[in-house]
Amino acid sequence: MRRTLILAGMAAAGAALVVVALLAALTEGPRASVAHATGIDEAARELDLIRPARPKQASDFSVSLLGGKTLELKGQRGKPMLINFWATWCAPCRDEMPAMERLYLKHRERGFMLLAVSVDTDAALVKPFLEKYHLTFPVALDAKMDLANTYGVRALPASFLIDRNGYLTALALGPRAWDNRAAHALIEAMLAQ
Repeated sequence: MRRTLILAGMAAAGAALVVVALLAALTEGPRASVAHATGIDEAARELDLIRPARPKQASDFSVSLLGGKTLELKGQRGKPMLINFWATWCAPCRDEMPAMERLYLKHRERGFMLLAVSVDTDAALVKPFLEKYHLTFPVALDAKMDLANTYGVRALPASFLIDRNGYLTALALGPRAWDNRAAHALIEAMLAQ
């Protein structure tokens, strides 16, 4: 009798472990999504980024890149993206560009996209600037500020982070340390979504 009770107890304990393992497996997906959202929230707080109160689709656009190619936002779906508005005469813009380059180089192979949109009125200043700082990310010219106005840019630098599905994830008004731990964590979380 005692042996039967011990075996029954062991069977019940084994069944409970199976139930716990199944529940853990079934809830892993949502927990992973929550973890990624939490990672984005934490990194955004540390970088002092503004998060939208509700989902907002980023305004679509098509721009000419230096070198003549065209880039369309809708063509970048599936890739997290940072769009940075800047100018060669903007000292804080110049200061954050090398950090943006390091962020881009570290994550581009996994699908991260960075677009720098120059609002310089003299396009001849942009290429020498890029060469001087060895910047390799795509650069577009927006001398008439058409795209800047579409995004409501009122000061430089201004950066917009867009998720894989084309939704605004966060924005930065002013310069940021784009190569610190929080910036890399933010991009990692966006890539994992």
